[in-house]
Parts: sequence; structure tokens; C-alpha cells
Amino acid sequence: MNKKRLSWVDVTKGFLMILVVIGHYPGQLDFPLAKYIYWFHMPAFFILSGLFFKPVVEKGLMKLSIQKRFMQLIVPYLFFLVSITLIRYGIEIGSGNMDLSWYVNDLWTLAVGGRFARGAYGVFWFVTTLFFTYLFFLWMTKYFSRTKQIIILAIFYSIAHFESLFAMRVIGGSPDTASQTIPMIWNIDVALMAVVYFSLGYYMKSIWMNVSKRWLTAGLIGSVTAVLLDNFNVIDYHLSMKFLRYEHFVLDLIIPLSFTLVLVGVFQLIATQLSLKWLQKIEKHSLTIMYLHIFTDILLNDYFTYGIIGFTAFGLVIPIVVSIIIQKLIPHGKLLLGGFSQKRPLPIQQ
Repeated sequence: MNKKRLSWVDVTKGFLMILVVIGHYPGQLDFPLAKYIYWFHMPAFFILSGLFFKPVVEKGLMKLSIQKRFMQLIVPYLFFLVSITLIRYGIEIGSGNMDLSWYVNDLWTLAVGGRFARGAYGVFWFVTTLFFTYLFFLWMTKYFSRTKQIIILAIFYSIAHFESLFAMRVIGGSPDTASQTIPMIWNIDVALMAVVYFSLGYYMKSIWMNVSKRWLTAGLIGSVTAVLLDNFNVIDYHLSMKFLRYEHFVLDLIIPLSFTLVLVGVFQLIATQLSLKWLQKIEKHSLTIMYLHIFTDILLNDYFTYGIIGFTAFGLVIPIVVSIIIQKLIPHGKLLLGGFSQKRPLPIQQ
């Protein structure tokens, strides 16, 4: 991929990260912005991740590929999990909380993770889900033909919707409460849904790399139609991957795909005219922003009063500063933030 193509990817991911921060604003928004953000922003991340997937075809490289992804995803996950927890526990002890059972229960919740980890850990589910999504797709592309891959994906997609239907309709109640009645460590079950979006990034790579006017128009039609139907109460569409809320077998593909086509297509056009380096900067520090933007608000909201703009600004700027400090001052700081590169083994000489 050339630099021009990489620039629009970075810009798109940077914009998506801003939407992640806005989507976690704890206050009430006048416009149903959060609802529409959730329609596509997490599927878009999985789609763009699938865009860069490379199947493992050479013998002996499967283990190395898994190790690389583990270092890039799970090591930062554990680093931020431990760091935030130590700060939280320091605050709890300082405020007089000496209840051992509280700490044991909290540690158990953090070990299970996924949709059960709330508050400061509200976004941690994405990384573990992405890791297992990668493992699923790596396994599929290694051992099965394209036809069999699609059949497996169809089965996964169906199982995911059945699980959601069971949680939302049979168990009932709010999505977060209903989904937590289904035990699962690290939201591995969400990978059944995520791998479908991931595969769309991989299978449709030629389309994503240069979204044509035809595809951009199709995405616009799908997106605008969905918003209009929702505004006129023809549909009441919701999507929350974390809490297993994907209730529409068809729209769960059409709506996220439509919005992602528009987003990618628009930023490809913009990237030809503007550099948008500020969005690239956000993408560069996106991992730290993702982990720390909620925790930043938790630490600051007792001392500052701010609305959505302040929340977003703090949620972006402070994690970026922390990211820079970690990389500059902490030994192996880049490694802790997922900056792991792996040398390919030399071919065996015959």
C-alpha cells in the first residue's frame, strides 16, 4: 500500500476514535447522535482491521502470527488493565475502603472482562474480541476454502443472532443486564459477529481501497434511508456489539456496511486534497485514547464541569499526552502500547 492509501486509513480510524469518545459521553445529547454512532463505528473498526489481514499459508508461521497479534493486542490490554486498577485501588484505599470481599469481587469481574467490566473498563471488550476474531479468521483461511469460509461465517452470524434474540427477547430487560445473564469470558461470543464484519474488510478489499462513486452512492442511499426510516419510526434500529444487541438479521449487515462505505469514501476524497494530520495523530495514539478516555472523565469530573466538547477534548488530549510519556519515559514503552514488530524467519536453505 502506498502512503496516499495509508493516509486515508489513518484519517478514517482517527475520526472513528473521536466517535468512540463521543459515544461514551455520560450526559444526554439532544440529537440521537450516540444511537447513530453505535450503528456503525465498532463494525467499521472490524472492517478496517480485516482490510489488512494476511492469511498464513507458509508452514510454521501460524504460531508466529498468533504471537505477534498477542503482543500487539493483549500485552497493552494487560498493561492498561493493571495500571488503571492500581490507580483505582489506591483511590479506594485512600477513601477508606478496606472491604476485602469488594476487591476480590472486583478482581473476578476484571478477570472475566468483556461486557462484565464496566466503568473505566467499558471499552476493554473490543481488544479481546478483536484478538479472538483474528484467531477465528486465521483458522478459517488456513484450513478452509473460500466457499467453506462463507458457510462458517453464515453459521457464526446465525448463532450470534440467536444468542442476541435469546438475551433481548427471552431474558428481556435492558441490553446490558440481559447480556450479562449469559456468562462468557472476554466477550469471545461477540467474535462470532465481529468476524463477519472483519471478513467484509478482507473479502471486499478491492472495493475499500478505492471506493467508487457507485459504491459511495449506494452507501449514501442506504445510510440516509436508514436514518429517515428511524426518524419516522418505521424502524427502531439499535446495534450494540458489546451487549449482544444485534436483532435484525438483514439490517445488521446493510446499515453498518452503508455507513462505513460513506465514511471511507468521503475520507478518501478528502485525503486527496487535505493531509488532516491531526486525525492521523489521533490514530497514532488511538490505543491509549481508547483505554483512557473514560477513566480520564472519571478522574476529572469531580473537579471540572464540562459538556460534550470538554469531555471529548479531555478524552483525546490527556490520553495522547500519556501515550507520549509512556513511549518516551517508560522502558519498552512502545511495546506496552502495541508497538511490536516481528522479524520474518529466514527461508531454510536447501
